[in-house]
Amino acid sequence: MVRAPRFDAAWNARRRRAAWWRAWRWWLGLGMVLAAAALLARWPGMGGEWQVVDARFAICGQGRAANCVVDGDTIMLGGQRVRLTGYDAPELAGQCEAERRLALLARDALADWLGRGAFALDGGADPPRDPYGRELRAARRDDAAGQERLAETMIERGLGRRDGSRDWCGA
Repeated sequence: MVRAPRFDAAWNARRRRAAWWRAWRWWLGLGMVLAAAALLARWPGMGGEWQVVDARFAICGQGRAANCVVDGDTIMLGGQRVRLTGYDAPELAGQCEAERRLALLARDALADWLGRGAFALDGGADPPRDPYGRELRAARRDDAAGQERLAETMIERGLGRRDGSRDWCGA
């Protein structure tokens, strides 16, 4: 005589958990993929919304303007300080005379680039910020010739550098 196996409470609990997992694993996986996509979209430089800016820019300190160029990689846009990402420009209060001269050229080149017309900033309505409270945004311009990224333009002209790749005061 073959006896039927005994199904205790632990066996029944395992069976219910396995059935629940089979029913919900697809939905849980989909939820994790969507959550990861949402996080990547907000990560700096990994997408996000691009906002078109069509405004006039002056040099900060030369009159009153809501939109002005602070230095070669920082602007004021509607009362908000914006640090343009993808490159580092020389500082106006640099360590040597060569850096200070180059910083003036970088500031003026940025003002010229912004003055050529509408451009786009990434980051959407709530961009990330640096420790100084500045918004961190990349800039680009789309036109018939293609897409022009500000960081690449400044680096190609020798007015910007990638992180630590150039000493402004070096011989």
